[in-house]
Amino acid sequence: MPKQSQKHNGAKAAAGSQSHSKDAIAPAKGKLGVMIPGMGAVATTFVAGVEAIRRGYSKPIGSLTQMGTIRLGKRTDGRSPLIKKFAPLAGLDQLVFTGWDIFNDDMYAAALNAGVLERELLDKVKPFLQSVKPRPAVFDQNYVKKLDGPNVKKGKNKRELAEQLRQDIRDFKKSSGAERLITIWCGSTEIFLQPTAVHQSLAAFEKGMLRNDENIAPSMIYAYAALSEGVPFANGAPNLTVDLPVMGELSRRNHAPICGKDYKTGQTLMKTVLAPGFKARMLGLSGWFSTNILGNRDGEVLDDPASFKTKEESKLSVLEQILQPELYPDLYKDFYHKVRINYYPPRGDNKEGWDNIDIFGWLGYPMQIKVDFLCRDSILAAPIVLDLVLFLDLAQRSSELQGIGIQEWLSFYFKSPMAAPGLYPEHDLFIQLMKLKNTLRHLMGESLITHLGLEYYD
Repeated sequence: MPKQSQKHNGAKAAAGSQSHSKDAIAPAKGKLGVMIPGMGAVATTFVAGVEAIRRGYSKPIGSLTQMGTIRLGKRTDGRSPLIKKFAPLAGLDQLVFTGWDIFNDDMYAAALNAGVLERELLDKVKPFLQSVKPRPAVFDQNYVKKLDGPNVKKGKNKRELAEQLRQDIRDFKKSSGAERLITIWCGSTEIFLQPTAVHQSLAAFEKGMLRNDENIAPSMIYAYAALSEGVPFANGAPNLTVDLPVMGELSRRNHAPICGKDYKTGQTLMKTVLAPGFKARMLGLSGWFSTNILGNRDGEVLDDPASFKTKEESKLSVLEQILQPELYPDLYKDFYHKVRINYYPPRGDNKEGWDNIDIFGWLGYPMQIKVDFLCRDSILAAPIVLDLVLFLDLAQRSSELQGIGIQEWLSFYFKSPMAAPGLYPEHDLFIQLMKLKNTLRHLMGESLITHLGLEYYD
């Protein structure tokens, strides 16, 4: 064989190991229970949407699991099945729902109040939505200052509240007949917290709950309860929640995968599309000014500086990680990045994000890009919730993924993706998508795709 062909065949072998067997993934039998802390705009848009799709009223636009394809083998093979037909995902008809909220509204009333979906569509699925009633929530206004409600659990300490949540999880599994469960946070952004000693181990955390440690936020109590019951947890807000050593410990011990943080929907989605393009073309960045207006409950919560600080940290980290100014100081050293969010009630869930981007090119000549994204926040978030539910369930059924804790391959869906300690997170949307699809290929025993392509020229 010619040397060139040997080299190219070696590249192909390195490109995709087929050592993993799809037999190592348990089948998606029975019902999959979806448990949602926070039954507001995102949660109701997700659940109403799933039911509308199940009844044939709508299409699952925006969902990679439902509409995306995955290339297998060479480009010349012509193999690009739907992801949902390639990977053994649960079907939409297997999903059953419950949730917790500080308000007493069932999902129909909550969806009407959120104002995202038209009443005509909601009325078509009204009986189903009315059947999903909120369980009393674990809530403390010290962590979300702009909200308060009557449907709240009582307990002498945070450990007791966690045990009440664990009982809710057991009760729902029994009453719904679910074989497996997923918990996905659709609640509000909590005040800014940093990891402390209480978050470093399970023993420290449990002692902290007994003494009502102020560094243990309600979202952490939900995560502790779910992971203690062996239920995977996805964090859709920028809160620390599962991005803590104690939660990693619990996740690995109980084979309950975790992922987060903060759904990547509007303005940050645009940043993870544009910034990799600038970097790929070696275009410099002087500054990026971002401002938002939105009027839903999320906007109201973020009107509090302490909650905004949590969101700001999540949104600011994106450009630094993508552009890597330490590697490209001539292009990105000291670029100015500012993020603003303004609560504007008339806009409701229809968020508007403005970006002014100052870039420079050949010989340092300046240029500008302006983006005005009039988006619907919950419409963009709902398919993310669906995909995370189905992929986390797949991860727990995979012998290879269930015990590793953080599911970095799901970074595609998050503004501030979690990664192993000491490892910088990957923010580039296109690298994230490649990582996700290669993980699916690996799990199913298919060759990985590197896009090298030399074999076509042997």
